[in-house]
This record gives sequence, structure tokens and C-alpha cells, in this order.
Amino acid sequence: MNFGSQFLWVIYPYLMLTTFVVGHIYRYNTDQLAWTAKSSEFLEKKTLRWGSMLFHMGIFLVLIGHLAGLLIPKEFTESIGVTEELYHAGAVYGGGFAGILTFVGIAILLFRRLSVPRVRKTSDASDILVAVLLFLVIGMGIFSTIGYNVTGSYDYRETIAPWIRGILTFAPNPGLMADVPLFFKLHILFTFAIFGVWPFTRLVHVWSVPLAYFRRSYIVYRSRNTRHV
Repeated sequence: MNFGSQFLWVIYPYLMLTTFVVGHIYRYNTDQLAWTAKSSEFLEKKTLRWGSMLFHMGIFLVLIGHLAGLLIPKEFTESIGVTEELYHAGAVYGGGFAGILTFVGIAILLFRRLSVPRVRKTSDASDILVAVLLFLVIGMGIFSTIGYNVTGSYDYRETIAPWIRGILTFAPNPGLMADVPLFFKLHILFTFAIFGVWPFTRLVHVWSVPLAYFRRSYIVYRSRNTRHV
């Protein structure tokens, strides 16, 4: 195994994941006031509403599909009666639908960020970088689904899935990535790039889901006018 493959499929993933973890800890301890999504809704609402809705709906489904496809071994799904044909149909139709939703959403959000003057002026380099990376990652994912999953010419569960499980269990096997098609490789590399820049962008707002909102006490408003009617 040459150094290039060792770097791309062992060193680089761990470098990005380490940056992801350490970067979040560092930012949380040094920059909590900027731990925000920096909402630009007051600058432009109509395009944001559609782009955000489609993107968030789609990315939720995409994440579920990726977790199931990458972390659950093929042998297990077959043992519980999920045949290759059934899994393939779910990946193509379900995954394709979720991918298109997400892609349209991020395309709208990226177009909005670049084309609406007030939004563009309030965007920093990290905002644009994240939007572009997401656009590329999702686009390449859809291309791979259409180009390989529809035809059934490549099964990522025999190469990429065991490789990612090896990364997560600290037993990486870069040899599994040797014959993976180019767009799958690019999809993975850009995805890890997102993990690397995540702590330093507005993506940190993902971890700030306001769950306490549902159990907080009501806010009581009282009139300052003490005169009796």
C-alpha cells in the first residue's frame, strides 16, 4: 500500500475526525457567544423558507439512510430477510428521493447566499465554503446513486461500508478503497472535509437543539397599569 492511499484512507479521515472533536471542544470553551446559526431570515424570507425546509427534511432522511447502509453489515440485513433486491430498491428510490430533496434545498440556499446582495454581504468565507462543500457532496452522492445504484453495477456495502466501520473501530483497511469508483471517493473525501471545518462554521448550531424549550415555564406578562377599571 503506497503512502498516497495510506494518507487518503487512514491519515486524512482520522485527521478530520480529530479536528472535528477537538475543534468543537475548543470553540465551546472559547467562543460560545458565536455558537449560533447566524440567521439571515430578516434579510430575505421567501427563498430561505423553501431552501431550508427542503434541505433539512432531505438531510435528515439522507443521514438515516447512510447510517443504516454504512454501519449495518450486509450479512445482518440479509439474515433478517432484507434481500439484495429489496435493499437495492430502497437505496435507489428512497435514497434518491431524499438526495434530490437535499440537493434542491442546498442549491436554493447556495443561490440565495450568492445572489441576494444583503445576504451575500453578511456572509463570511466559512458560510460560502460550507454551502459549496455540501452542494458538491450531495451532488456527487446523487450522481453515484444514479450512475451505479440504479444499474446495480457497484455495491458499496462490500467496500466502503466495511472500510468506514474499520475507521470507527480503529482497524482501518485502506485496501478496501482501492477499486472504489472515483465519484464515491470524492464524495467521501469532501464529506470528511466538512467534518474538518464543521467546528469553525455555523454548522455548530446542529448541537444546540432547544429541547429545554418544551419544558420551560410559561412567561407571564403583567400590566404596569395599576389603575382599577
